[in-house]
Amino acid sequence: MVSTKAPPSLLYMVKQVELVVRSHLDELVRPAGITALQYTSLTVLERHDGLSAAQLARDSFVTAQSIADLVRSLENRGLVRRERNPRNRRELLILLTDAGRELLDRFTEPVRELEERMIRDLTSHQADQFRQSLSKAWHALS
Repeated sequence: MVSTKAPPSLLYMVKQVELVVRSHLDELVRPAGITALQYTSLTVLERHDGLSAAQLARDSFVTAQSIADLVRSLENRGLVRRERNPRNRRELLILLTDAGRELLDRFTEPVRELEERMIRDLTSHQADQFRQSLSKAWHALS
């Protein structure tokens, strides 16, 4: 009797990639005293500075409850600051500090190398297709 196993689901494979990337990223940024999740939040602020905690949580893939601790930790390290939203005085906006930008600058090249390592067996056309496919998959579920 021949056993034909189905290939792993795409959801399983995406989760595998996410976990291995997070593990490598955690290892990479650990010397700076931050986690992969904190690094991700800093990169979100680098692209869209001045977000509310709720927006930062959504864009950083963490819960609203955990973003408070994450931001407090980054603020204590001087990597972000909070200030009142001039359009809504009850809301605090989270902004990247110069120290936060400097930390991100230090990791630009190592993170790029990690990404290159991830796609090193792909042609540039395949890498572009991979990026487009991931974007389409994300949009389909968002």
